[in-house]
This record gives sequence, C-alpha cells and structure tokens, in this order.
Amino acid sequence: MELHGRSVRQDVRELGELLGDAVEQHASTAAFEAVEDARTAAIDYRRGDAASREALQRIVESNDEVVNASVARAFTTYFELVNLAEERERVRALREGEDAGTLADGLPAAVETLAERGASADDVADVLEAIRVVPTFTAHPTEARRKTVKATLVRVTDLLEELDQHRLTAREQANKLARLDALVESLWTTKQVRDRRPEPFDEARNVHWYLANVIFEQVPDVYERLEDALAEQYDNPPAVPEILDFRSWAGSDRDGNPFVTPEVTDKTLERQRDIVIEKYRETLDDVSGVLSQDASRMDLASVEESLNKDAERVPSLVSETRERYPDEPLRQKVLVMWRRLARIRDVRPGGYDDYEEFLADIDVVEDALRANGADSIADEYLDPLERQVRTFRFHLASLDLRDHQEMHTGTLEEVLAREGVEYAEMDEDERVEFLTEAMLQEESVLDLSDTAELSEDATRVCSRFDALGDWHDEYGEAAIDTYCISMTERPSHVLEVLFFADQAGVVALPEHCGLDVVPLLETESALGNARETMETLFDNEAYGAAVDARGNVQEVMLGYSDSNKENGFLAANWALNEAQRKLANITDDLGVELRLFHGRGGSISRGGGPMNEALLALPPETVTGEVKFTQQGESIAETYGNPYIARRNLEQMLNAQVRARYDAVDRGDTADVNDRGDAIDPAWIDAMETMAPAAREAYVDLLDTEGFVSYFEQATPITVIEELNMGSRPASRSEERSVEDLRAIPWVFSWTQSRCIVPGWFGLGTGIEAYLDAGGSVETLREMYDDWPFFRTTIDNASMALARTEMEVAAEYAALAEPELRDRIFPMIEDEYECASERALDVVEADDLVSRDWLAESLDRRNPYVDPLNALQVSLLRQTHRTDEAERTLRLTVKGIAAGMKNTG
Repeated sequence: MELHGRSVRQDVRELGELLGDAVEQHASTAAFEAVEDARTAAIDYRRGDAASREALQRIVESNDEVVNASVARAFTTYFELVNLAEERERVRALREGEDAGTLADGLPAAVETLAERGASADDVADVLEAIRVVPTFTAHPTEARRKTVKATLVRVTDLLEELDQHRLTAREQANKLARLDALVESLWTTKQVRDRRPEPFDEARNVHWYLANVIFEQVPDVYERLEDALAEQYDNPPAVPEILDFRSWAGSDRDGNPFVTPEVTDKTLERQRDIVIEKYRETLDDVSGVLSQDASRMDLASVEESLNKDAERVPSLVSETRERYPDEPLRQKVLVMWRRLARIRDVRPGGYDDYEEFLADIDVVEDALRANGADSIADEYLDPLERQVRTFRFHLASLDLRDHQEMHTGTLEEVLAREGVEYAEMDEDERVEFLTEAMLQEESVLDLSDTAELSEDATRVCSRFDALGDWHDEYGEAAIDTYCISMTERPSHVLEVLFFADQAGVVALPEHCGLDVVPLLETESALGNARETMETLFDNEAYGAAVDARGNVQEVMLGYSDSNKENGFLAANWALNEAQRKLANITDDLGVELRLFHGRGGSISRGGGPMNEALLALPPETVTGEVKFTQQGESIAETYGNPYIARRNLEQMLNAQVRARYDAVDRGDTADVNDRGDAIDPAWIDAMETMAPAAREAYVDLLDTEGFVSYFEQATPITVIEELNMGSRPASRSEERSVEDLRAIPWVFSWTQSRCIVPGWFGLGTGIEAYLDAGGSVETLREMYDDWPFFRTTIDNASMALARTEMEVAAEYAALAEPELRDRIFPMIEDEYECASERALDVVEADDLVSRDWLAESLDRRNPYVDPLNALQVSLLRQTHRTDEAERTLRLTVKGIAAGMKNTG
C-alpha cells in the first residue's frame, strides 16, 4: 500500500508557484521579474552556465529599495516553505522505514543489538535502570522567526500532511490547495521581522509550546515502542523505568541577561504547572468517556474504598460526583481526580500534595480495570497517562538556575562588607575556609531579604536565592533544583552558590541539600584545572556532605561554545574529550558518580550535529547512563516541531545511550579508568596530541592577527545581528569590542551568514599536516576515522561545516573590509579552508565533502536561492548611509540566510 501521494519535488514546486503568484499579486510586476532574474542568474552560475556571480550582483544593485525589499522577502519566504517540504520528506522516509522495518538507530534496533550480543533480560534491565536522557531547553537567541510566522507555518505543515497521507476526492484536494494558497498569501503579507525583542517570559512560552504540544504527546509512544521491542526479543522482558526527563533554562537563566528576574522565574514555574495540570485534566476527560462500567458488572470494591478515603478529605466533591454518576465508581473516581487537580492551584483544600499522590489514584483505577479483565482499556488510556505523570510530574520541566560566577562573588563582597567581613581581600584558601565554616554553623550569616543599599546585580542575586525556598515550598523541590555556574574557575565559585543556598534555607548540612550545584567548565584553564578544583570540593567537609545528600552524584557541565571560540574547532573537541575522561577519573577515584551536562549549541562549531552520533562518540568511561545536554533556538523547532521527527529524535538518543551504556558495561570494570579499552590505539592518542595543539596555535594566530576584530566587524554582518530582535539577552557581555567579550552565538551566526564557517573547521588542516609532518601516516588517520567514534564524528562534523562554506561568497564579504585588513587576513582563511578540505577528503577517502545524499540534494536545492540573499546583503552592507527601508531589508536578509542555511548560531 502506498503511504504517500506526493514527493518533496512536488511540494517545493507547488509551494514555489504559490509564492510566485503572491509576489506578483501583492508586490509588483517589477518585483516579480527581479526575483525571477535573481533566481535565474544564481541557477546559471551554479550550473556552470555563468563564469561568475557578477550578473547576480548587478541585478540586486540595479534594483530600487522597494524592489529589493520584495526580493529579500521572496527568498526568505521561499526558504520557510522549502524547510517544511524537506521536513515532510523526512517524515515520509520515517513512516516508510517504520512500515518496512528498516529504520536504523531506533529502539527496536537497540534492543535487537543487545540481544544479538548475548545480553540477558537481567543485563538489559541493569542498563535501563542506569539510563536517563535529559534534554535541556535553553532560551538562547537563535530562533529568528516571529511567533505569528511560526503559527502560519504550522498550518502549512498540517495541510501538506493532509494532502500527502489522505485519499482525497478531487473536490477535497481542490479545497486543500485553495487553503494552502491562502496560507502562502498570508505568509507573504505578514511582517517577517520582530519590532521588539522577545522578553524572557516570551522565550519560556516558546519552549512550553514544544513541551506541551509535541513532547508531552510523544513520550508514551516512545515507551510503548521500547516495551514492544523488549517483548519481541525476550520471553520475560524487563520493566522499563523512567529513562527520559526534560529540563529548561527558559525563564531561569540569568547569565548575561538582566531581564531574567525572580518574578520571571516565578511566572514561568506557575505557567508550567498550569499547563501540565490542564494536560492531565484533558486526558482524564478522555478517560472518563470509556469508564462508564456499571458497578454491578464488575468487582470495584477497591475503587469504592478509595472514594471513601476521598470523602474523608473532600466530602463535597465525592458526594456531588456520586450523585452525577450513580453506580459508576470508575467514572466517579476519575471526576474526583479531575477536580482535585484543579485545586492544586487555588486556596480550596483537597488538591493533590504531590504527583505521587496523583499516581496512586491512577493506579487505583488501572488495577481495578486489570483485575476485571479490562486490560485493553488500561493499556490504551491509563498506561500513557502514567508515563506522562512520571515524566512531567506537576512542573512540566524542571528549571535550572544559572548565573555567571562574577555575580556571586561580587554580591558576596557587597553583602559581607556590611557585616564587617572583607571577602574581597581574601585569597582562595581563605574564601574556601570562610564559606565552609559559615555553612557548617547553625546561625545564618546573611539576611537575604535585606537588600538595602546593594547594587542592582547584588539585589537580584539575593532576591533569587531568597525566593528559592518559596519556590520549593510552592512547586516542589524537583521543579527547580539545579544551579549552574558559568565560567567556574576555582572551588570558591562553587562554594559561593552552596553558601547562598544555605543562607536561603534550602540547604541544611549534613542532612539535606535541595540543590545540585553544577560548575560549568568552558575555558582552557578551567578544563585544565578540573582535577584540582573537584578534589578540593570533594575533600571539603561542607561540599562533601552536600554531594552525599544529593545521592553521591556530581553534575559537571562542559561548555562547547566558549571552548570552541577560545581554542578553535579541533583543539576544543579534543580538550572536551580529555576533560570528560579526567572528570571520570577524578570522580571514580573519589567514589562519586559523574553526570556530564553537555552545553551544546545548534551549530557544528558549538557542539551541534546529530545527537545520537555525539552520544556514541563520548569516552566510554564517562557513560554512566545519565546524560544531560542543551538544545536551543532553531534546533528545538527543527527537532521537536513535528511529532514524527520529535519521536524519532527521542528514540535515536535513547538508542545511542542504551548501546553506549551496554558497551561501557561490556568492557568490564577496570581499576584504571585511564584504560580506554582495546578499541583505542595509543598511537591515535599521540596523533590527537600532535594535531590539537597545532590546530589551536593556527586558530589563535588568526584571532591575534592585528586588526582581526575590525576585519570581523567589517566582513560579516555582526553589527546587524547585534541589533536584531531575536532574543532577550544582549549579544555581548559588556561594551568591549573583543572576541572574548562577544557571545558564542552571534560569533558563529555572523560567520555563517557570510558563508565562511570559520568556527566549524579552522585549524583542522593545519593540525593534520602537523601530524603528517611529524612522521604520522594518513593510514593511521583513516583507521581512526573507521574505528574511533570520537574522531569520525569530529571529521564528519568539520566536513559538514566545510561543505556549507562557500569561499567565493565569503570573498565578497571580505571585500567589504579595508583592503589592508582583507589582504592580510582573508588569505589566511582561504588557505586553511583549502588545507582542511583536502585533508578531510584524504582521511575519509572521498571525492566530496558531503557524504549524505539527502544533504547533497538539500544543498543543491538551497544554494541557488541563498545566493541572491547573500548578494543583496553584501550590497546593503557596502552602503554607508542606509535608509529605514534598506535597514529593514538588511535585517530580513539575515533572517532569510538563516532559514536557507537552516542555522544561525
């Protein structure tokens, strides 16, 4: 049976035609012709029918401002629609693969792999018990689309599915196409660029949409697929524990964002609770419809007993319910549950105290159904709800607090000075001693509610910790139980946060610690000093007690973005790999379980790339089972915007973690965690130890070149990006104009716009050549690529960034810089690009950097349509005095190129 009635080519062609009609109708004939001329010129160049891009450049430069505004809008809208068409094609492939049983990297494949390797049901149970995959959504400003635009695109997605998957009459199909035409017309006539920056609560609401409307619905299906796979392979399949958890920074990440106040965090917590409770009530509405069983036909004594207990607590609810549904105790019980959920949020008594109490009531209904042989009802209606409650509890997603270590240190200096303590004058050892003694004594040192005469930053820090206890009381400790410290460099930075939590009353050592304190290691010095920092903390009486109280687990976050910006692609990847191993070594030596938190971005240069491949590439000794990682910006929309793709992504991550954990266990315990296993040859380590420093030196030399910052500002649209209303957080940490001060996202975003993705590959070629010049062999590098997941993933990701780089386009941006700067800096970039490309192809033994057919097809489809936007952007950047219309068009080109590249930062 044919599952689909359309193809990606048909979708792209028809959507393009509808867009062309909208341009011609709502812009002008001149605009429509300009779009066609630009498109044709770009295609001619890409096909080799034109020797250069000069014709395209002449077209955009000869247009007036109004026409160019339409050109920018047309190509931007085109990419919004093409992205949907390609997403639809991916869904087709997933459905067809699932139907044929050929999907790799899913949960059935993971279970089958373990069974083939001889894993018993008990072995699998042990692996699953250790597994916990924790996506953590952030509000980093990499989502360029307006909410209104996204809503329209969702409707287009739904129509494409209806046209593709349903048998339609001619009339029905005509109606669907007419509706599609109307939506494309609406998209064309809708403002594409935001008039204002989103506020932190707007960003939280955006994350909530994906959690509530997609992920919430897909989680039960993921568990069901795993249970079915286990049942197929094992006669007595193991039970599946909770292996998925979701967290968020949206509304709670204060690092560099002064607009994330305690009030914003409180609103976020409240809204998340409201959302998830309403989702449960909607589900209970559905459940109630199938629980109309007559008490005379079933033994429902257990349900009656539960209702009697409810009557002792909320008599009015039970009496009203019994009157409404006489002789239907199952429905009575569900209605009481529905009403008790509503009372969680108001002052009326009788609401659930915690999610475990709600789960107990679900079990009452489910057990009664199964005891009476109604297993199908329990399987279809109660099991999914139970999975959702165990996953999302009463808070939807747990929040992580985060701030920069300087904020905590500066606040302590201020507040302790009022108490006569000169914290600012203490050295590191003195600070550690003072903080430790303060936490171990019974009396408080600070009154966090007294913020008189404090600076604005110090007031916010004190208010945040002062509110933390209230949040725990109102929403439950698990709703907000982690605090991440950016730019952690020394032990006192970690102890400062624990001290504030102690003063807030959420820590009472040694018995209780209501907070995981998580150092974020992201600089070369922090990664290099990780052992000294962690040993000092674990040996500390107060911190050691806190770790014990948190289950003897230490979470450590690794910052991919700033590490890359400081060290370059290859050196950063190697430093992070080694840091993970060292942390595993440290925690193993000290008897503490390590949970790594990977601070990955959406782009390759910020740790992005396929998540399942990244998980499989982690050092085996770090795979304890629990893994946490950030997902942000447009990568959230791309991963979780479509239910099919969301479920597939969750399955792939779990597949990778199940396999990686089994591999780690199968290696066997060893007294030396430096033992990398038989698969990793010491010669490979030596190769990386040669390549990484050489790559870093080349990268640092580029950044240290005189005038580099000026070149970057002139040869990329960074100044435009800094003014975009993309996120609530400022683009720079201060007013300084330096690479160090610039945030990683706009750094990568700017290079991506100019089609010169320096952060994704610079230094790779130099590093490989240094190894070869030192006597290394390309055969060894090929062995590393074939047999070492870390190296293969590193090379594949760099190859993808190289494939997305267009040096001829980049040269047009370089020409915007002062000639003296351009002539010194751009050749360095060109030479490294050529070197990296050649060496990467040598290693993978390929003729093309793009190894995936779908990516090659996508790039071929996109490049001719990104080219006009790049040409227009360069033309506008060249203008020294732009009108308001030109400024709007320039900002729109940024959005369009981001959509065309499917990447910002």
